[in-house]
Amino acid sequence: MSEMSDSTGTAAPHPPLRTGLIGYGLAGSVFHAPLIAAAEGLQLDTVSTAAPERQAQARAEHPGVRTVDTPEAVLDRAGDLDLIVLATPNKTHVPLATAALEAGLPVVVDKPLAATAAEAEKLAALAEDRGLLLSVFQNRRWDNDFRTVRTLIEEGALGDVHRFESRFERWRPQPKGGWRESGDPAEIGGLLYDLGSHLVDQALVLFGPVVSVYAESDVRRPGAEADDDSFLALTHAGGVRSHLWMSATTPMLGPRFRVLGNRAGYVKHGLDPQEAALREGRRPGDAQGEWGVEPESRWGRLGAGSSPQTGGGEQVPTLPGDYPAYYAAIARALREGGRPPVTATEAAAALRVLEAAKLSAAEGRTVRIAEPA
Repeated sequence: MSEMSDSTGTAAPHPPLRTGLIGYGLAGSVFHAPLIAAAEGLQLDTVSTAAPERQAQARAEHPGVRTVDTPEAVLDRAGDLDLIVLATPNKTHVPLATAALEAGLPVVVDKPLAATAAEAEKLAALAEDRGLLLSVFQNRRWDNDFRTVRTLIEEGALGDVHRFESRFERWRPQPKGGWRESGDPAEIGGLLYDLGSHLVDQALVLFGPVVSVYAESDVRRPGAEADDDSFLALTHAGGVRSHLWMSATTPMLGPRFRVLGNRAGYVKHGLDPQEAALREGRRPGDAQGEWGVEPESRWGRLGAGSSPQTGGGEQVPTLPGDYPAYYAAIARALREGGRPPVTATEAAAALRVLEAAKLSAAEGRTVRIAEPA
């Protein structure tokens, strides 16, 4: 934790930044609350959820936390808080983020920040005008396999990359229902904006702006209302092509990553272990093995002219996943100023791609993306 000097000149620790968490469903209870609680310099102060059983769950999992019924009850305590985190349904992100910023509070918003790039840019302008931090929770930038891919590219191990393949595929033949699978456009549901938000963000981090998008988006499961099987082909300004798959209808899963360069390729199967660990109730810092570390049997392979399925190529140690790094960076940004770990401007760039993908899928054509004004 950063320090300050007291009246005697002795370094004293800053008090923790008091954090209000709005929403305690899957996102709030599994992804946000444990990471906030584990972050040095942050304190989970207040949780908002209307469900009595979730309030009880929050108090049991985070002793001493205050629970309230409504987002408004959190914002009413603006003078006692230093940060608001939104882990609420997608359609509430813009109005709640706006209210928090207008109350003078920095905000972290779960992805997607908004339904459109224009809404994201408006929020970014409001945060800038108020001099407040606004960040989007893109935890998948700290997946172990993505960290490994990024490092291999930066170190030149692949040479010049020309094709990037990335998948979030699942086998869930029966829809679960709820707002995430609603066909109502106001809910901003479907996999394109859910898993696609992660995949597009990762591609932009690695290869920069996208100039054109071709997309296929389908509703395949009986009773489903929102897209559950989508594919995006992105052309980046630098020439790299990203092929992205997101699906709930995949009985045979493809590789998580396949990255092809003019020197070598890299293939990695299986998902980062942090989500599963959080769902199981494990927390960063628990004495149950190193956080985010995969066994050697799940490492990816790097090589040329070889097949990973037959053991070809060099096995590459997967870097540890590090979701706690996101909230550690938030705490530093609030203490020291500077750029948050994920900006609203970056979120707007990803939303432009997702909007183009929706148009492409609807009209069956490649859509060009104009540079923002």
